[in-house]
Amino acid sequence: MSEKVQPSTLYIVSTPIGNLEDITIRALNILKSVDIIACEDTRHSIKLLNFYDIKKKLITYHSYNEKYSCAGILKLLESHKSVALITDGGTPCISDPGYLIVKECRLKGLDVIGITGISAFLNLLTISGFRCDKFFFHGFISPKVNKQKKKLSEMKGIEATHIIYESPHRILKILENIKEIFPDKMICLGKELTKINENIIIDLPENTLNKLKEKKISGEFVILIANY
Repeated sequence: MSEKVQPSTLYIVSTPIGNLEDITIRALNILKSVDIIACEDTRHSIKLLNFYDIKKKLITYHSYNEKYSCAGILKLLESHKSVALITDGGTPCISDPGYLIVKECRLKGLDVIGITGISAFLNLLTISGFRCDKFFFHGFISPKVNKQKKKLSEMKGIEATHIIYESPHRILKILENIKEIFPDKMICLGKELTKINENIIIDLPENTLNKLKEKKISGEFVILIANY
């Protein structure tokens, strides 16, 4: 029996990071039932929604208009509408917009329900062979060289699997810095996870860097550092 969507409720819905079949039945039922879907990029999200024949009113909610959109969503919720928040892929609030609207809903006593699903770093962590019982998620760290090296040096003092997100135009630089600070630690690099061109490299930082230089650099990256 399908879950009945509640009015004045915000649903945080996880969506696929690549393969469109990586979505739960519950998530699909929620997306089909809410009044409005808030997404980062309507052009991107419409591909998923069309794939599952979901026709709903879409509004944007991304990092560039988060404060403005947050106010708009609150008004919708206070007028007894139900809203599902999705991102371009993965789970909202995890290095994606969502924190602000969830915080404001909690302050106003509005219900927030999480619809679990895929996350890029969990996907890679579980298949890496690295320690999973103790890990530290850092998301995107500063691209500035000094700040980045300082952050990596701080991470060296924590015995855990460290998780970092990085963009394609900065991936070589951060791998250079990881090679300098973690020269003897194994790393796992995941590129375009769950997509056709998925690629995973598990090796020392220097070897990983050399292998990546031989490939076309595109897509988003997840980096795991086995610091234990």
